[in-house]
Amino acid sequence: MTPNRFNKLKTILARRQPDLTVLMDNIHKSHNIAAVLRTCDAVGISKIHAVSPDGQIRRHHMVSGGSRRWVNVTLQDNAFDTAINFKKEGWQLVAAHPAPNSIDYRSIDYTKKTAIILGSELEGLTSKLRNAADKIVIIPMEGMVASLNVSVAAALILYEAQRQRKEAKLYQESRLSQEEYDATLFEWAHPEIAERCQNQNIPYPKLNDDGSLAENPFKKN
Repeated sequence: MTPNRFNKLKTILARRQPDLTVLMDNIHKSHNIAAVLRTCDAVGISKIHAVSPDGQIRRHHMVSGGSRRWVNVTLQDNAFDTAINFKKEGWQLVAAHPAPNSIDYRSIDYTKKTAIILGSELEGLTSKLRNAADKIVIIPMEGMVASLNVSVAAALILYEAQRQRKEAKLYQESRLSQEEYDATLFEWAHPEIAERCQNQNIPYPKLNDDGSLAENPFKKN
């Protein structure tokens, strides 16, 4: 871990958006999973949620490496129950789905505490999820195709959210709690040590200003 690398991690972490997330319901194609995760990282999302009845996300390499290192993926059992829990916690639910009552995705205020719900490639979102959403959005189409690939749609929506949040200056300083910031920074800087600490249920050691360990609890004397 070089000081330059450590400073870059701190800068990126400070821009993470704790009140913007994605709920993926049964997106099963590997390239779509990977693309959504990359976009989430690119716009500063630190945590997303996913339901994967067929186990595709569990098997997908992006869950154990790559973008997964920078974006926490929480696997859920039921998308509808997860959406209802979001609502109870004050999240605005924005569902991406072509429906008669869908509105232009750019008309949403994404500076609010927002969870964007994405459905499976073939079937989209269930009626229960659509009914649970506060708003259903669509990307206007001028051609013959009826809809975009789910990962492309996700990218357009998330970059609109980023645009609005930049205008609202939500990226200018860290809005993570100090506890979450410190823990995530350690996990990013020293993933192997962090995993060993978690497995042995011991606290993370302190970091020096350059990102090095103040003390390595696993160093043999």
